[in-house]
Amino acid sequence: MLTFVVILVVALIAALLFFANSQSDRFHIHRYTLISAPPEKIFPLVNDFHQWKGWSPWENVEGDELQRRYSGAEAGEGAIYEWEGKKTGVGRMEIMRSQAPGELNINLDFTKPMKAQNNVEFMLEPDGDKTRADWSMRGEHNFVGKLMTMFMSMDKMVGRDFERGLAQLKKKAEA
Repeated sequence: MLTFVVILVVALIAALLFFANSQSDRFHIHRYTLISAPPEKIFPLVNDFHQWKGWSPWENVEGDELQRRYSGAEAGEGAIYEWEGKKTGVGRMEIMRSQAPGELNINLDFTKPMKAQNNVEFMLEPDGDKTRADWSMRGEHNFVGKLMTMFMSMDKMVGRDFERGLAQLKKKAEA
């Protein structure tokens, strides 16, 4: 009987690992909102990492405990923002492409708690008398990431943060 239980447990674990490994290597998270402001007013808020304190959903998670370092260009292409925190981990962002007033592309590298390289994009497009603000992130899962997505939805988890950030960006841009 014990042998049967051990074989069953090993088979279930093997099936779980096999299923995890069969999951997609790539992920894409996307959210958008409509903002009652022109792209020219919104763009500086995302194009300058110093401005992220006013709207980013992660900036106030740790209060004054979050360590920030800015380098490179003041804003736009070449601007770099590095952070270190107990809850937000350790990472670095660099603006790779900045096309005012509507397109921003950022390399996002996490060092801790897990290493990851992602691409973040902001698109601002006029939509009648408003601006459609799209925020997306793309990346690849390693095996551990694939295994984690079996138990929690990265889209739901990070998507909620994107929604909160876009709501705060909207509030700041419309003020």
